[in-house]
Amino acid sequence: MVTLSVYLDGSFWVGVLEIVEEGELRATRITFGAEPTDPELYEYLMRHGLALLAQASAAPPVPAGSRGGGRVNPKRAAKLAARAAARVSSRSTAAQEAMRLELESRKQEATGDRKDRREALARHKREVAHRKRAERRRGR
Repeated sequence: MVTLSVYLDGSFWVGVLEIVEEGELRATRITFGAEPTDPELYEYLMRHGLALLAQASAAPPVPAGSRGGGRVNPKRAAKLAARAAARVSSRSTAAQEAMRLELESRKQEATGDRKDRREALARHKREVAHRKRAERRRGR
């Protein structure tokens, strides 16, 4: 099951795309500027939907909490659905956990990339200095 929840987070509108499969929840976060209208959300999903699904699928899974099973009275189900639709912040704690894990994995990747670039630059500087030193000795 895939759900997209849009809520106001401080000064930005944020969307959370949640994918629940086989008891695992994966989530990704989308930041919108101004409040998106329904047609704008539809257009955004048509353009970027596959990339968002791929990004959410690549996120680390978190065990989805049991959402209560069994039969529910139809009037109660309608009341719960109305409450869920009226709620502004509909992020679940499992979605928050999935987004946090995704952010941490991205941070670790970025840290590793920065370290590799820094080491490559240091290696290049050493090679240049070594060449210059060798050329100065040859010139004598």
